[in-house]
Amino acid sequence: MKAGHILVVDDDPSLLRLLDIRLQSAGYTVQTADSASAALARVEQSVPDAVITDLRMDGMDGLGLLRELQRRQPGVPVLLLTAHGTIPDAVSATQHGAVAFLTKPVDRDELMYELERALNLTAHADVPDDWRAGIITRSPRMEELLEQGRRVAATGTSVLIRGESGTGKELLARAMHRASPRRDGPFVAINCGAMPEGLLESELMGHERGAFTGAQHATTGLIRSADGGTLLLDEIGDMPLALQVKLLRVLQERRVRPVGGTRDFPIDVRILSATHRQLDEAIAAGEFREDLFYRLNVIELQLPPLRERHEDIPLLINRRLRALAERDRERVKVYAPEAMERMVAARWPGNVRQLDNVVEQHVALAPGTVITAEQVRRSLGDEAAALPSVADARARFTRDYLVRLLKLTEGNVSEAARVAQRNRSEFYKLLSRHDIDPGDFKHVG
Repeated sequence: MKAGHILVVDDDPSLLRLLDIRLQSAGYTVQTADSASAALARVEQSVPDAVITDLRMDGMDGLGLLRELQRRQPGVPVLLLTAHGTIPDAVSATQHGAVAFLTKPVDRDELMYELERALNLTAHADVPDDWRAGIITRSPRMEELLEQGRRVAATGTSVLIRGESGTGKELLARAMHRASPRRDGPFVAINCGAMPEGLLESELMGHERGAFTGAQHATTGLIRSADGGTLLLDEIGDMPLALQVKLLRVLQERRVRPVGGTRDFPIDVRILSATHRQLDEAIAAGEFREDLFYRLNVIELQLPPLRERHEDIPLLINRRLRALAERDRERVKVYAPEAMERMVAARWPGNVRQLDNVVEQHVALAPGTVITAEQVRRSLGDEAAALPSVADARARFTRDYLVRLLKLTEGNVSEAARVAQRNRSEFYKLLSRHDIDPGDFKHVG
């Protein structure tokens, strides 16, 4: 049995105590919580290796907790328990990413087997050291995201990677492929918005000879060519509706039929998808199928824009400067201190892709080995805005933190103050100072 940190969630004190004793006797470190909101507060302080939660609880239930955990800490395995187990409950739980669904009274051996299996899914074993090669960062937010990606990579769960253009969605997908058991198989990527509908279907599904004008030879298609590996559907939000129906069938049946063919071929492919679009808005507009969205979006990973990870900008700039010097066989150019400050302060709407292009422009136009602040100012203009002061940044962080706490506790000031390790009167002063009304966060209905 592998030791690990387990969070147990149940509003029944006697069962909570029983599970605590059983798990500790098996060598696990155990934390307990008597509600979903208390569990989420524990997770904010320390991410567990696995969560065991009751399905039926007052307030947020086990499925709600599962969805919220997957939003905040993708890849943490969740086991659901219920005394009211039904087939629809089990189907819903597994569709939402639960690794096991057990009925009460819980059999000890079955629980230990499923828990060990869940922990093995996300273990570090056999992940190569270079799995995240090409991604450089010292941003805590990016490091947390990469750890989530590494954990999810060990499973077969479908993942939707979201982020603005230029944030590195394909880089993250490639890293997850290298961290997965499929790393020795192919990694295949296709941009769903970069080609016409008819050609996109043929590229994905393949086609038979004579299926359409110009189809002189049969082709396998990218889905089958990724067999045993990973397929990235980049910009999935731009896929035509008619093709979305066919993709949904492929995902449900794990079989693909070439264009013009009469035979289905079985596939063994891990599907990752990526988009810069808000797919919920596309669903509301009738541009994206809701059933396909839920099939692809079991777990969502959100890449932060470059403007939210300023600490990475000097690292990315220096990497680009070295790469350009090596390519052009010249000395490495450098930014003057004030020039680097302006680069770090810019908002970078085009993210890392824009940064790389601007650095290349500076290198090409710099007359000497030093890139000046004036050169940066001319190229960036108003984008080189000043960084906020320490006081402004601290105030913004504090307000965001308070809002997160109140959302987590549904406006319960006492519980929020306890999580923040402040007394109630001090916590109320903080809320007043930042013009926050806890009543706005109370659960309705």
